[in-house]
Parts: sequence; structure tokens; C-alpha cells
Amino acid sequence: MTEMRWDVAPGDRPTVPVSEQKASSGFLVYTLGLLLAVILTATSFWVANTSAIWAPGVPAGLAVLAIAQMGVHLVFFLHITTGPDSSHNVLALAFGVLIVFLVLAGSLVIMANLNENMMAHTELMNLQMQR
Repeated sequence: MTEMRWDVAPGDRPTVPVSEQKASSGFLVYTLGLLLAVILTATSFWVANTSAIWAPGVPAGLAVLAIAQMGVHLVFFLHITTGPDSSHNVLALAFGVLIVFLVLAGSLVIMANLNENMMAHTELMNLQMQR
């Protein structure tokens, strides 16, 4: 009877017995993920603090690096893949992204209209003086 390794992400179940697998393959995946995350973080700090990049392009560069950072975390640390067994993970991720987008969009709409709906300072002072 061969021992199978069951502590991997859905869709990544090995068909090779544990005895034939490299023990360091998980270590290498996490090390590579850590290295990529550190490189992307350092690059983000460099982009934010340099004058070598056109100033209006800095937010776009930071957004691209943030999306890349999320991708590294999803693939290397959370093991979200497009395999047939991980369709529930992808759907849960898509639903989470939708909820975050709706909360962010709603907050931006509320903050944009907040200034219009607030009473001006002079009108407020006049109301207090009339009382």
C-alpha cells in the first residue's frame, strides 16, 4: 500500500506516492513565492519613491505591482489554481472580488456626494445665531 500525500490544494493531488516525491518541492514553491513577493514589495517602494518614473504613471505602476503581488499570494501560498478540483476556490475568489468592488464603489459614491449634501459652514452658523 502506498502512502499518498493529501495535504495539498484541491486540483494539485499528486498521483505519485510520497516516497517518490521530492521532500523539498513544497519548500521550493514557498521559497520562490517569498522571493517574488519580496521583489514586488521592494519594487513598489522604489516606484513610490523615485523620480525616474513619470509622476502620473506612479499610481498605475503601483496598481500593476499590487495585482501581481495578489497573484503571487494566490498561486504560491493559497494554491488557487484553474484545475478541475479547484473550481469552488475560483468561484469563491470571484465572489470575494465582487463584494470588495461593490463596497469600494459604494464608498466612493457616498464620499463623492457627501460634500454636496452637507450644509455649508456659513449656513450652519446663521442657523445657530437665529436660535
